Amino acid sequence: MASDVPEALSKFADELADAAGAVIRKYWRTRVEVISKDARLDVFGDEPVTIADRESERVMRDMIEQRYPAHAILGEEHGAKGDGKTSEWAWVLDPVDGTKSFITGKPLFGTLIALLNYGKPVLGVIDQCVLKERWKGTLQKTTFNGRPCSTDDCTSLNEAMVYATTPEMFAPGLETRAWNYLSSRCKRALYGCDCYAYGLCASGSVQLVCEADLMPYDYLAVVPVVVGAGGIMTDWEGRPLTLPNHDLSKGRVLCAANAKLHSEALAALKKAPPFSRVARDAFLLGLACGVAAMAFLRGRK
Repeated sequence: MASDVPEALSKFADELADAAGAVIRKYWRTRVEVISKDARLDVFGDEPVTIADRESERVMRDMIEQRYPAHAILGEEHGAKGDGKTSEWAWVLDPVDGTKSFITGKPLFGTLIALLNYGKPVLGVIDQCVLKERWKGTLQKTTFNGRPCSTDDCTSLNEAMVYATTPEMFAPGLETRAWNYLSSRCKRALYGCDCYAYGLCASGSVQLVCEADLMPYDYLAVVPVVVGAGGIMTDWEGRPLTLPNHDLSKGRVLCAANAKLHSEALAALKKAPPFSRVARDAFLLGLACGVAAMAFLRGRK
């Protein structure tokens, strides 16, 4: 595909996806053992992993180390090799994004493969090996199963479908209020697609994806896929999503079909009320009760 990414590396990304898919399909809808990782300090608690996750990542890492030993690697299951923030080329891998979908037999998981150039994602692959669907993008062009695809032209929040993997990914307080405010202004909020929602956005079926509590391997691969299809993808402050920016972005991402819709969605996230409706109502009720009590006491004097 025409881009600043060397053609050899672009073709190699397909080889990685093919190899990972071959492993994953062996375990698809079989009785694999599900192991719980040590929970991260987030709202999810339990983080399951299977042999499909670990084996498919190991296959991809071995291929990278054999073909491009100088390249850095960051993988969800087997950690980091080298410094992906400063290396000329680094691969970021999530072998099964959506493990909970995988273990319950729902084909909405995907293999995510990102290629970074000095920490910036320049090539991304979303591969659904069971459905045999693959989005592949650079910052200039995205294809779906080899054919160019593009995002939707919807520019109004009230006509937009917005996805998130689960409402539980938004921490209580700011994140939950921001999500509730944004989703209430959209046509409909939907859940349960993991990385697949970003592919649907690149193909024009979904207009917005808003998520939080993500790690770099959860989102870096989808950035070129969305941008190459005509979309916009940033953090909740409008900053670029790069590996060096992860600590600033805090795993909060906003994906939109176009710049105007992105601008509206970003503004909605920032307009979230400082208190939830429940907290506001409780405050007003308490205030009213206090005023009534004071009036009663004054009347007894």
